[in-house]
Amino acid sequence: MKRILLLVLLAIHMTSIAQSDFPSNLVDMDWEATEVVVPPSPFQYQVLFIGGEDMVQTGINEEVPAKQWHDFIGFTPVTEEDCVDDPNAIGWVSINHEMIIADDKIGDGGGMTSFLMARQPGTDELYVTPQKLSDGREGDFFNVDFSAVGETGMNCGGINSNVDGRIWTAEEWFRGSNDDIYADGNGVRDISDFTIKYTEFDMANFQTIPKYQNFNWMVEIDPRNAKAIRKQYNWGRQPFEGGTVANDNKTVYMGADATPGFFTKFVADVAGDFTKGTTYVYKHDAGSEPWVEIDNTDFNKMLDFSAEAVVAGATMFNRLEWITINKNTGKIYMTETGRDNPASNWEGAATAGGVYAPHHLQRAIDQGATGPDDPAYWDYYGRVLEYDPATGIVNIYVEGGPYFAESPELENYPSKQLSNPDGLNMLYVTVEGVAKTYMLINEDLNGTSFGRTPIEYPDDRICEMYILDMAVENPTVDNLIRLTQTPRGAEITGACATADGKSVLVNSQHPDGANPFPYNNSLTFAITGFDDFAAMQTLSNPDFQDAPANDFVIYPNPTERIVYFNKVTDVGLYNIAGERVAVYRNVKSIDITGMASGTYLLKTKEGDAKKLIIQ
Repeated sequence: MKRILLLVLLAIHMTSIAQSDFPSNLVDMDWEATEVVVPPSPFQYQVLFIGGEDMVQTGINEEVPAKQWHDFIGFTPVTEEDCVDDPNAIGWVSINHEMIIADDKIGDGGGMTSFLMARQPGTDELYVTPQKLSDGREGDFFNVDFSAVGETGMNCGGINSNVDGRIWTAEEWFRGSNDDIYADGNGVRDISDFTIKYTEFDMANFQTIPKYQNFNWMVEIDPRNAKAIRKQYNWGRQPFEGGTVANDNKTVYMGADATPGFFTKFVADVAGDFTKGTTYVYKHDAGSEPWVEIDNTDFNKMLDFSAEAVVAGATMFNRLEWITINKNTGKIYMTETGRDNPASNWEGAATAGGVYAPHHLQRAIDQGATGPDDPAYWDYYGRVLEYDPATGIVNIYVEGGPYFAESPELENYPSKQLSNPDGLNMLYVTVEGVAKTYMLINEDLNGTSFGRTPIEYPDDRICEMYILDMAVENPTVDNLIRLTQTPRGAEITGACATADGKSVLVNSQHPDGANPFPYNNSLTFAITGFDDFAAMQTLSNPDFQDAPANDFVIYPNPTERIVYFNKVTDVGLYNIAGERVAVYRNVKSIDITGMASGTYLLKTKEGDAKKLIIQ
């Protein structure tokens, strides 16, 4: 179910409703109640980086609060060639900021932050270790300098090469004019024409373009020195969201967050050199080789890539967001986030030459619509797609849902419901000599209707993160295991595993400002323990099948730090002294993340009681 909330402190659940059912102090504590033990979580949870709170270095002896709206996370492992002072350092973390602001020090538009992360031997605890960069900046967190490439905007997804950890940020913020990027002075304030100079791209050099056209590229950055390297003018200008580098270190797959969104590919002439090569767009009906070249030596075609794709008859998707690779098989996976009723967004593209992805045509038939351009056609939940380079075919890998014409009540809500997958990545880990691969799926709800949240929570876009064992054949939503969930109002995104497979880094983006600190800010947190087989076995869902009728049954999940109930009710929580700790109204679970170890009494409004021992 969509439940409240894994990483939020206990206080966020307390209600201002009168506590008449639950007095402030219980004189007669029912310590004879059934005892339920919650063992310690086998996973460690740490907050690493807080937007608006942690200070980022913007110059020598100059720092400002970090930007907010954390999105993409990249991880670049430390190698033998790297000179770092901390022997425990494991790699550089790169965080995108999707927030658009104007700031003289940290830069206009969007941005990124990079920092060096280390792991404490023996405990596996992560920490940020100080650095001194080549430009003289010193500190923990560093603002990535985009001045050399003409600033950046709304940095959303990106590319983290599985070959060598290289990082590209995706400028998803697709704008059509200088007024759009200026944003009444709150966006990019310098809107003078931009002249591209001294790049590796001859077709772009010394071209003078309107400033807005210098946004919406993939941009490579150097996380070690917190500087932008280049905008990939040869990959085309699109509302990019994500991408991945294939095992050959030559092929790059990318997706665009648009309807229609296009699946593109760049193939380098030389492995590791992404400045020279050929750019393609996917066309599923093109025959044995479903890729059509878009001439990347013609800068005008790169500037207007989407229009060129339509003319080329490219396959149209409904918001392609993050893309990742299973490096064991070479297969590519993409989140197609969906859009409730996309008919008006396709308008004109099919007439101009674009072709619908086969699964959209089939879904339209199944729904009784005339086609994907029929206003009756819906795509509420989205899906994960799989592309097999060996066959050239894109298929549905995991379909979102299940479908609801109307959102069910919490009491009847399914244990799992996948809505609008966005962030996507892989986790590779070896446990007890066995290599395992897992997919990490992050939600970004397009809305709360049609079952994306229970009907009781019409305004709560509470997004979940799932893990999927890639050994499962023909997976469905039933095979997903809930791993975590963001605070109220936040998108969960950026899931990125460290190279050693021990930890997954995750972002909570734009949470409700009413949440308690630090969960009222965008933040980056880590979950550690994936190399522990016993820990992985605790990932489960509540099972009340054998619960006695009309009884109050609770099911603790130590991994999620959630206590589930077999029914919706009001509950009061009391400590061992009989003092009321919290009251929860109309809930089917409670989060115990912020609670100290000890013995508590859990009492329902009906008078049922359980003794809860939190270890």
